[in-house]
Amino acid sequence: MVPISVCMIAKNEEQNVHKCLAPLKKLGFELVVADTGSTDCAKSLISQYTDHLYSFEWKNDFSAARNFSISKASHDWILVVDFDEYLKGANVRNLISFADSHKSEIGTITRHNPCNLLSGQSSIMTEQVARFFNRNYNRYRGIIHEQVLPVDESAPVYFPVDISFYHHGYAEEGCLTEKAHRNLNLLLLALKDAPNDPYLLFQTGKCYQILKDYPTACQYFDAGLSYDIDPALAYVQDMIESYGYCLLEQKEYEAALSLANVYDIFSSQTDFVFLMGLIYMNNALFDQAVHEFQKATSMKNGRTEGINSYMPNYNIGVIYECTGNKENAMKFYAKCGNYAPAKHRLSLLQH
Repeated sequence: MVPISVCMIAKNEEQNVHKCLAPLKKLGFELVVADTGSTDCAKSLISQYTDHLYSFEWKNDFSAARNFSISKASHDWILVVDFDEYLKGANVRNLISFADSHKSEIGTITRHNPCNLLSGQSSIMTEQVARFFNRNYNRYRGIIHEQVLPVDESAPVYFPVDISFYHHGYAEEGCLTEKAHRNLNLLLLALKDAPNDPYLLFQTGKCYQILKDYPTACQYFDAGLSYDIDPALAYVQDMIESYGYCLLEQKEYEAALSLANVYDIFSSQTDFVFLMGLIYMNNALFDQAVHEFQKATSMKNGRTEGINSYMPNYNIGVIYECTGNKENAMKFYAKCGNYAPAKHRLSLLQH
């Protein structure tokens, strides 16, 4: 058996059990599950994959549930997985090598999330999530959107590890909305104790964004960004971009232009450059928009699939089509490959 325990919490996950657990079981991981009150067939299905199934009374505290499951593991090295995350790929040898050479550091897994950026444009967003660690040095804290942090309260040190998952829970809007409502109640409770925590403000804003309450989301993002926070942190980059998209969804185009004030701070991020292109485009500042979209195509892959290829090229095509430059519009639509909206526009212009 691999000397790594996969620790999970579950409630009514019967539809996800097989797709989640079967690939992990096949790789030889120990599977440890804390069930927080399932009323479906989840426990029966889970027991087909592991003998390490425990009941945990839900206390409105995700960290408490996480840490309970971790306490039941046979191994010190822990990989935390959610039931709506399906394994895409893993190099177990590299995971073991990381464990041997990084005693107290935290490994980040790669997670692929379906997402809608603006006006129904869908894509896949990739993120690094802290999930692989030695329980002697790290544990979970926070009742909601819990974080892995060092036991000695030192600054965490992160390294990417070679394992990736597809986050199925983000693919179903109804499921996502239900989770947002659930998480929002816990976040608002947590904010009563820590009203100045920018991470909690960010996560609260994300819940309101999912629920399409864009004005309230902006209030929380604005509050979170008012603190002196490290712009290199992934959640800070997500927060500034989410803020911009929420402003665009409200058609607060002029207000969104204020993000140009932090351009120098975030301009190394492909996703932010693309967002600035959208902001300029919606303000009819087409030359600036084309410049940003073209810059995005010259940059490395961002967090969002297509953010440095077909997505900016499509928007450049839209700008040229709207300004009567049919030839250039067709040229940029053709650069988008099989991207359906671009193929549709190109077919219309060719007739």
